[in-house]
Amino acid sequence: MATISILEIVEDTTVDGPGFRTSVYSSGCPHHCPGCHNPQSWNIANGNPVEIEEILKIILDDPFADVTFTGGDPMFQPQGFTELAKAIKQQSSKNIWCYTGFIFEELLQKPAQRALLEQIDILVDGRFIEALKDDELRFRGSSNQRIINVPASLEKGEAVVMDY
Repeated sequence: MATISILEIVEDTTVDGPGFRTSVYSSGCPHHCPGCHNPQSWNIANGNPVEIEEILKIILDDPFADVTFTGGDPMFQPQGFTELAKAIKQQSSKNIWCYTGFIFEELLQKPAQRALLEQIDILVDGRFIEALKDDELRFRGSSNQRIINVPASLEKGEAVVMDY
């Protein structure tokens, strides 16, 4: 059974997207952004390997919460998160948000990451830049980060940015 290295799973949070969400905090991040609010997530060894079926059960047990993949950077473990996202989509109508330090255009060029993109609804992309930090922004830390409608973007072939 496949596993994902996870720091924690936070249920019924309201900070990682609209409404109640189950947020899956992955470990492993290559970006090491200065001012990161979660630097312990950088090292994948700080996480615990958790079976995808166990994560899926936690997510599906809450009928009201949607899902957020965050971290760390979920795009650092794209195969496991793709498998998890496919299972979520097959067994529920939950929407999936994903936070990443990569930008959408980069991810389109990487087959494993693009496969994950194809399973998510909203991507919050871009590295956190401390000089662009803005506490007034919803669902992102710095003004360079975009909230992207992934299905519309894949159809159009370019990032479709949403206002929040």
